[in-house]
Amino acid sequence: MTIQPMSVPPEAATATDLAARAAAVAAVAALHAEAVDRDGRFPAEAVAALKSQRLLGAAVPIELGGEGASIRALADICYALGRACASTAMIYAMHQTKIACLIRHGRDGAWRDGLIRRIADEQLLMASSTTEGQGGGNVRASSAAIEGDGESVSLERAATVISYGAQADGVVTVARRNAEAAASDQVLCVFLKEDYTLERLSGWETLGMRGTCSSGFRLVARGRPEQVLATRYGDVHNQTMTPVSHILWSSAWAGIAASAVDRAQAFTRTAMRGAGGVAPPGALHYARAVSSLKQARALIVQGLDRFEAAGDDASALAALDFQTAITMLKVEVSELAVAAVSSALRANGLAGYRQDGDFSVGRALRDILSAPIMIHNDRIMANLATATLMSPVAASLSA
Repeated sequence: MTIQPMSVPPEAATATDLAARAAAVAAVAALHAEAVDRDGRFPAEAVAALKSQRLLGAAVPIELGGEGASIRALADICYALGRACASTAMIYAMHQTKIACLIRHGRDGAWRDGLIRRIADEQLLMASSTTEGQGGGNVRASSAAIEGDGESVSLERAATVISYGAQADGVVTVARRNAEAAASDQVLCVFLKEDYTLERLSGWETLGMRGTCSSGFRLVARGRPEQVLATRYGDVHNQTMTPVSHILWSSAWAGIAASAVDRAQAFTRTAMRGAGGVAPPGALHYARAVSSLKQARALIVQGLDRFEAAGDDASALAALDFQTAITMLKVEVSELAVAAVSSALRANGLAGYRQDGDFSVGRALRDILSAPIMIHNDRIMANLATATLMSPVAASLSA
């Protein structure tokens, strides 16, 4: 099946307009970020602002009622939200990843086109459910299977986490194609709130990213056969799920790092004014924080360039060089973002370590520590090492 493009220029929303609307949402998110973190609650005000600014359906094609926003525009929105509230940014990134999968691989039927139109018209928030049981972050193996009788399909799965599952208007999840299928023979399914029930299996009392409300649930769903995408999930995963999620997650993490660098810069400037222009001892760490953030942003831009260059070319998206680069984007940016926030903490010293005050980076540090373990970097690196064993080492710098 042909991959659908994510944007439809030139009628698409302008980057300037989207940035202004994202800034308005970020202002709301920032006002409530402390309470969201403290209480471990869903960022309801920020999500309401996303809906009022009509940003949940921004990437939906124009012919289906959306604005055809590009992946680059969505990455900028995630960065802006990350500077204000980490949980809001991650919710937006996960939602848009699911929308991208539906747009690029689900445009082969009236029901799914109608669903995509509803997402834009009604600003529906779609949750993500990819982890299951003891498999944890191994999203390429499923235990639960789709059951079908020709008239309807059903699914029951124990999800390790369903991020903002209780607050979402629908859920996009993976499952085995049928009861006889291998664990890796997966399909992507989409269900709306009226199609399923959730039974809470575990809570979400975490160090950071507390507002994503990523509790564990037993999902029991029933719907139409059209709610299961025909495309193999392996193709969806390689061509859309992985590149879009890694780009948008990384953008959110870079935004979190930027918020900490902002505070390190403010602290360093204040300290220099108080010392007659002499840099404080932590200025070295501020410089390191700036450098780590710049490297992270550069890697994201490279990832965007690669993804846009590949377009809807399935062979280009499946190429080992592309898959290696887009996989490593998540690993490298997550670690650079942690480094940037850690350096900002050291730049600010006790003022950064404190939970109160204008120079605190405690919340940013707790949130960003989730980045390397959100689909664990060690798992990613082990899989990548296996995939690249038979690939020749480059013979020159330009090869």
